[in-house]
Amino acid sequence: MSWISWIFFGALAGWVASLVLRDKRRGCLTNMVTGILGAVLAGFIYRWATGVPWNFGWDWASFGVACLGALGLLLVINLVTRTGSRK
Repeated sequence: MSWISWIFFGALAGWVASLVLRDKRRGCLTNMVTGILGAVLAGFIYRWATGVPWNFGWDWASFGVACLGALGLLLVINLVTRTGSRK
């Protein structure tokens, strides 16, 4: 995949993660960055855990891993940036 497709892939994964979490506070750029970073982190973890070599092509397994990574990263961001206290 080219760099443009990596950015699109990450943006799509970030958008899916924000839809799953119903996170409307973040913008498109934040979703894109979250998706790209989450996909990279999840790719490292997946590769380390399974020993499977890197796959730079488009497939549903890669998209699933990218979405899970973006979802996890977005959850961490939401926990860290939570404001106010719940009663």
